[in-house]
Amino acid sequence: QVQLLESGGGLVQAGGSLLLSCAASGRAFSSYILVGWFRQAPGKEREYVSSIRWRDGSTYYADSVKGRFTISRDSAGNMVYLQMNSLKPEDTAVYSCATSRSGRVYESRGQGTQVTVSS
Repeated sequence: QVQLLESGGGLVQAGGSLLLSCAASGRAFSSYILVGWFRQAPGKEREYVSSIRWRDGSTYYADSVKGRFTISRDSAGNMVYLQMNSLKPEDTAVYSCATSRSGRVYESRGQGTQVTVSS
């Protein structure tokens, strides 16, 4: 079973940037088809943000973050990153990473890291 630990959240002004990191332990990211980022704002449902297909590095984004966020991975296969630029107040949420062995359902998820964007 993989354990996921997110870091890098914080308070930033609108227009600023943050780099989120997701570290895997117990099982390597290469064991999974997809690694994704999700977010949940207060009073709202969790929403998909971005994902990376481990086999070939293909990346996918929600329309709301396309062009502003970039998902990437390290060469060792132990870290996944989410570079967030041009942040908006509506990006405020708890961001968590997740893994999928099926490519459709995300079975494991971390506790998340808080991102707060002030206007």
